[in-house]
Parts: sequence; C-alpha cells; structure tokens
Amino acid sequence: MKLTKLRINKNSIYRIASVVGGVAVNVLLAYLINMSGVPMYLDCVGTLFVAALSGMLPGLVTAVATNILCSFFNTFSVYYTVIGVLIAIGTSHFIKHEYNKNKINFAWFLLTISLCAGFLGTIFQWLLMGKPQFEDVARASLTLAGDNKVAYFLFSMLLNIGLNLVDKGISLALALFGLWFVPADKKTEIRNSKWRQKPLSKEEAKAIKREHVKGESSLRARLTYMLILTALSLTIGLSVINITQYFNDKKDEYKENAINAARFAASIIDANKVDTFLTTGENAPGYAEAVEEFRRIRDSIPGVKYLYLIKVRQEGCVFIIDLDADDEPGYENGELVEFEEAFIPYLPSLFAGEEIEPIESNDTFGWVISSYYPVRNSDGITVGYVGADASLSYASEYVGKYALKTILVFSGFFSLILAYGLWVSEYHMIYPIGSMAKAISDFTLGENDQATLDSKVRKLRALDIHTNNEIEKLYTSLCKMASETTEQMRSVRYLAESSDKMQNGLIITMADLVENRDSDTGAHIAKTAEYVKIISESLKKKGYYSEKLTPKFMSDIVKSAPLHDVGKISIPDNVLNKPGKLDDGEYEIMKSHTIYGREIIEKVINTVNGENYLKEARNMAAYHHERWDGKGYPEKLHGQVIPLAARIMAVADVFDALTSPRVYKPAFSIEKALEIINDGSGKMFDPKVVEAFMDAMPEIKVVLKKYQES
Repeated sequence: MKLTKLRINKNSIYRIASVVGGVAVNVLLAYLINMSGVPMYLDCVGTLFVAALSGMLPGLVTAVATNILCSFFNTFSVYYTVIGVLIAIGTSHFIKHEYNKNKINFAWFLLTISLCAGFLGTIFQWLLMGKPQFEDVARASLTLAGDNKVAYFLFSMLLNIGLNLVDKGISLALALFGLWFVPADKKTEIRNSKWRQKPLSKEEAKAIKREHVKGESSLRARLTYMLILTALSLTIGLSVINITQYFNDKKDEYKENAINAARFAASIIDANKVDTFLTTGENAPGYAEAVEEFRRIRDSIPGVKYLYLIKVRQEGCVFIIDLDADDEPGYENGELVEFEEAFIPYLPSLFAGEEIEPIESNDTFGWVISSYYPVRNSDGITVGYVGADASLSYASEYVGKYALKTILVFSGFFSLILAYGLWVSEYHMIYPIGSMAKAISDFTLGENDQATLDSKVRKLRALDIHTNNEIEKLYTSLCKMASETTEQMRSVRYLAESSDKMQNGLIITMADLVENRDSDTGAHIAKTAEYVKIISESLKKKGYYSEKLTPKFMSDIVKSAPLHDVGKISIPDNVLNKPGKLDDGEYEIMKSHTIYGREIIEKVINTVNGENYLKEARNMAAYHHERWDGKGYPEKLHGQVIPLAARIMAVADVFDALTSPRVYKPAFSIEKALEIINDGSGKMFDPKVVEAFMDAMPEIKVVLKKYQES
C-alpha cells in the first residue's frame, strides 16, 4: 500500500514564512536599537507575532534563530536565548487558552514577561560580566546604591525590569498591530495547519490526552519521558564534552604559555651573572633590569602568575629572582625553600641540570602548571633554572564562565529539541492514534443499526489522517476494514430480514391453515396479535416484568401470536366446527390442541433452527389455557410458573372470544367482556396483565372497532 503524497498546503507555507519574517524583524529592530545605543532590545516582536499566529514550535524557532543571528553584533545575545524561549512558550500558552479574549489579561501577560526577562537578564549579566550590560543602567544603579554591592545588584535588577517593561510593551504593541492585519479565519487556518488530520476541538484534544490504559503509562507519557530524557542527555552530554574540551584546550594553552615564558626569560639571563645575582642581590649590575624584563614577560603572557629564577640544591631551591604575584610577596633573594612533593620524581633530572616536562601541582602556590627551563653558561653547564607557573585556577575561572555560557546557549536548544519532539509526537502520533482508537471504539460499541454504522464509518473517514507514514497506512487499512465490515453487516442484515420475512410468512401460512378450518375464528389471529402487542407495551409502561419485557421478547410474542391455536389443525372437523356445546369426550379432544400445538412448533424449531425466535410461540401454543390458580390445562401450571407470553395471550384470547360471535353464542358487549376479565383476575389471569389490559383500554377499543366495522 502506498502512502498518499505529502501535503504541504499554503497555510504551512504561511507558517514557515511567518518564522522567516519574524526572525528578520527581530534581527533588524535589534540591530537598529543596538546601533542607537538605547538600553533596550526590541528583539522579540517577531517572536510574539509568530508564537501567537503559528503556535509554540514556530515561536521557539523564531526566538532561537533570532538570538543566534543577533550574536553577530551583540555577543551577549546568544546567552539570552532562554528568555526568548520562555516568551515564545508564554505567548503560545496565552493564545492557546484564549486568555487574549480578556483585555485585562494583556496587562498581566506584559507584566509577567517583563519580570521574567528583567530578572533573568540581570542574573545572566552579573554572572557573565559582574555588572549590568548597559553602562547607563550601571551608572544609575551605582548612583542609587553607593558602595553597597547588594543594593547595586538590586537597583540594577529594578532598572532592568523597568526597561524590559517598556521594551516588551513596545514589542507587544507592534506584534498586535501586525496580527491585526491577519484575518481571523486565516489565523485559524494557519494554526490548524499543524494538524495531520481533521483539527480537534480543545475538548476532543483534552479527552485524548486523558486517555490512559488502566495499569499502564499512556503512549503520550512514555514519549514525553523519552523525549525529555533524550533532549536532556543530549544537552548535558554536549555541554560536558564542550566544557571538558575547552578546559583541556585552555590547560594546554597555559602549559604552552608557561614553557614559552620560562624559555624567553631564560634567554635574557646572562648565565655568568647568576651567581653574582645570588650573592649581591638587587645591587648586582643588571639585576633590576632582569627583574623588569621578568615582569614584562609575565604580564604579557596570559595565565602566567609566577616567574622566578632559582638554583637547585640537594636541600631545596634557592630563589634569586621572584616577582610578587598580586598581593602575595615573593621570596627574598637567597631564600631556601624545600621542594614540593610534586617535584620529587623530577629531582634527579633537576640536579643533573636537564630540562624537564611541565609539572602540574596543587600545593603551596595553588593549582598551577610549572615549567622549568635551564640557564646554561657557555660551557653548557646549568647554573640555574627559570620557573614559570601558569595558574590553572585562572583557567578554571575561564572554564566556569564558559560553562555558564554553554549552559545558557544549550538551554535554548534543549527547549527547542524538546518542543520539536513533543510537537511531532503529538501531531504525528498521539492525536492521530488517539483519534483512531476513539473512532474504532465508538464503531464497536453502542447501537449498531445500519444507519449508525454508516455514520460511524463516515466519522472515521472524516478524521482525514495524513501523517505520510505507517500511521497513515494503519488509518487507511482501518477505514477499509470498517467500510467492508459495514457492508458485510448490511448483507447479513438483508439476509436476516429475508429469513425473518420467510419465517413470518411461515407463521401466517400455518395460522391461515387453522383459521380456514375453524369457521368461528373470524380474524381471531390478527386481533389477538394486536391485543398482545398493546398489553405488552402497557406492562412495559407500568414497569412490570421489566427484565423480561425486552424489545426482542416483545417483538417475538407479537410475531408468534398467530400460532397460539396452530394445534387445532390436528382436531377433527366434527369437533372443531360443532355448532353446539361439546360433550366431555369432545372437550378433551379440543383441549389436546395445546399439546399438538407445542409438538408442531417444536418440529418447526428443529427444522428451521430458530428456537430463539419461536420458543415464545411454543409457550403460547402450549400454555395459553393455563390458569393463574392452577386449574387450567394441559399441565395445571399456576402463577408465574406459566410463561409470561402465555399469560398475556390468555387475556387477549379470552377477550376476543367474548367479544366475537360464535356458532354457539352471540358476541358479548364490551362491558360484559371486561366484567368477566376483571372477575378472572387472580383466578384465570395474571392480575398485572389484567391491570395493564384495563389501562390500555382506549387502544383495545380502537382495534375492536376496526374489526367490527370491517
């Protein structure tokens, strides 16, 4: 099965175009405001516009792309990516939940994003620069705070929040102005272009999100956890690798700087003057110049903290020149210092006057990497060493700031990766699968008449899932299966209806055979069938026998009613049509029609395999002459032991016999007939059936009148 061609409609193109345009507007305004020197940003106009128009993911893409491009003229812009991301998320949430319908909410929204941007922006500036980004803000904060550093920080934050309130207010106004030009229906179309199916309403989407398999995590939850874990692992992994590599590079750089500083300093020392420098000190000719050269070398090479000239002896190293480092005084000329533990493995080489590899240590002088280069005289004899210590603490400080910058940059990308993953999982998987699951569940549950099934197939097809992947294949197969199942059900129903009509025809034919032999019946089977229908419906209304009176049962007894006297076909004509009263022997023969009727219908049941359909006909035929008090025939059943179908037929049969003329009697009046029926309640008849019969008298009279006039 082939997938349908990938759909890229014009609204998707509009969404992409909005992102490109939003980024362009952000960068242009940010560049202009940066060149003007005004302490604002104006870099989120496009982000607000795109997030409101196209949704969260396009807004995030706009925010991240904006900060990356703005970093070409504002190096700190890329570190504020997370602020743009939060603005995009907040705007999308604001529009999605329709908070924009209340104008007051715009003020709260503006205040929220301004506080967020101002607070986070101040934190980032102090962590990265140790002061506010804008000089105007720094000067104003210092003026207000004086020498109090905490107050300086707090005032800078308040000023930043105030500036962001103005900045975001202008940005929001410009974004709303742009949205005003987009027609409402076009906004809806663009927002809906993210769907890979028929767009769902908020209620439908929430219903799918709430769907959980009992005892298991939902697909949505599993995918969300997986995406968060993947994005977080990727972000942390890349950050750690990046920071580690940066530190190693910085460490190698400082190591190389220490080596170069030691070599350079050694090259300017006159080896013949080393001993004179040691014995005479700063009064020795050239000593002061050497110290000055050392200082110049140290200050010109990044990372080098200590630079010194020493002589190595068995008992330790003797300092000849040692520059002060920051506020730390250097060693005095001629001062003997024991070797640090890290140098012990290298002492043989030092005593031999050899060049050694740089040594990393964390002892008296802190965390440093030390390079020692020999000072040799014209005979190649080492008369001293120049030592250069590069502080790895400096490197770690750089790495700390770099780590912060890396985290800030990657946090924006983390949000983008996570949002994209959730976007794809929701609109390409969760919603399509959830919609299919709900549609199929609806298809298999509830009423399944043909019209309902056809409607459910149309609803399934109306989902219009077009993910262009295996889910679309599944959807196409489900649509085909549902359609074929519906058509099969239509065929089955047609056959069932044909079979039902055939059985009804059989019943009527058998009933007609009896009616044609009995000269007194006169539409008896038609009338009794209508009376049975009326009585059963009346019982249903009154709530009697509600468990028994199912739609199928009521349909079965109405269809089966014409067969209640089918057994009379086995009664001899001289008994069946005798004009006078039957004697005892003839009466016994007549009573046997109930037994014959049961046997005939049981044969039919076994032949047509329709027991469920005809069992009530068998009950009527066999027991419609049983009495409530147990004095009836053929089995003298009593009360509710008598099948309900037979109890209903008993009332219908007697009422029709009373109100119809016979060869041996005239028709009784309806009043007399009702009196006899009432007298038989609790004796001949089920009292509840009699009550239902009496309550339905208006309908009974309509049937009686119809047949009296025909």
